[in-house]
Order: sequence, then C-alpha cells, then structure tokens
Amino acid sequence: MSGSAVDGPELVRDALPAVSRETLDRFATHVELLNKWQRVKNLVSPASLDHVWQRHVFDSAQLLRLCPDARRIVDLGSGAGFPGLVLAAMLAETPGARVDLVESNARKAAFLRAVASASKLPAVVHAGRLEVVAPGLSPPVDLVTARALASLSELIDPLRPLLAHGGVALLHKGAEFEAEIAEARTRCALDLVIHESLSDPAGRILEIRGIGELAETRDAS
Repeated sequence: MSGSAVDGPELVRDALPAVSRETLDRFATHVELLNKWQRVKNLVSPASLDHVWQRHVFDSAQLLRLCPDARRIVDLGSGAGFPGLVLAAMLAETPGARVDLVESNARKAAFLRAVASASKLPAVVHAGRLEVVAPGLSPPVDLVTARALASLSELIDPLRPLLAHGGVALLHKGAEFEAEIAEARTRCALDLVIHESLSDPAGRILEIRGIGELAETRDAS
C-alpha cells in the first residue's frame, strides 16, 4: 500500500471494505478540519499532508481489525487524532463505544474537540499530561493505543494499570521497533505479538496483552 498513487477515501475503502460510507464521510471531515487548522496550528508534519489518507487515516484505521470487539479505547498522546479520532469515527454507530483521548498540548486538544463535535464522535478529550490523566481513567479498558508518542520502555509504566483488567495495547512503531523491544525487555516481561503494518512496509504494530515482572525480579522478592 505504501507509495500508492491515489491518496483519498477510496484508498481506505479498497483496503478496508468493511468501513461504511458514513465512516468515510467522518474521516473526510477530520481531514478537512486538519487542513484548515494546520495552516496556523502545525498539527502534523507538513510533508505528510500530501498523503494524509495513507499516512494518517489508513494507518490508524487498520488497528480495529486487530481488536474488532473494542468498545472502550484510550488513546495516549492523541495529537491530531491519529489513531484516536479515526477509531472513534469507526465506532460512532456502535452502542456503548467511547474513546478517551489524552493530549497535553492545549492547541491539539482544542482541535480534537472540534473534530469530535463536528462529526458527533463518541470521544472524550482529556487535556493534560499522561501521568496525571491516565490514573483517573476508570477500568476496564478494551484497547490502548499510542502513535509516535514515546519509546516502548517509556510507555511501560502508563500501560500497566490500563491493561490490568484484560485490555490490549496496539502501538505503532517504525523501523527501530526491534531495538525498542529489546530495551523494554530489560525492564519487564512482555506478552507481545508483532504485526506488519498494512500502510507502511517498514512499520510494525506491537500488540501487548500483558506486562509482567522479569524472573530475576520475582526471585529477588
């Protein structure tokens, strides 16, 4: 899919045929507002706007195929709403769905609220730092997402309580994913599955279902 000559709703429609026309319309509203706000807010890399449907929308939308029953989602470091708002758009007609978007940047939080309001998405924006907001998010959580936020090692501590009640984390990672995994495994034991990204041949999606203590840590205690 990377390098496709066509960048638009049809790219997502062809790759993920289960996505409804109404959902594509919600995606389009997100993209339209992103282009408007980008002129003064610099929400995403300017170079990525020419391929926004592949680089951002499709890259985000592919997550739901890995966790199709998710209803309560927490998106850490939501930025311009990828993947959080995209997943909220996909669940907009699903009873009981809710996406909590955690974003410390006030300008980006305002953008998230604008998109959520325009498309009536089941999304709640929490404008604050991750370490402050995350402990107040009530369990259970089905899915935790993070994209271009921090290294895997840095995400371990905030992920632990969110996954404690049977949730799963899906984390976008780039070409250095193996080094990130190796570093994280010096701190903890990971129940980990690695998925190839449908949108980027060099990218991976890390599926984490559990974070445990290292054997030597348990022995020491």
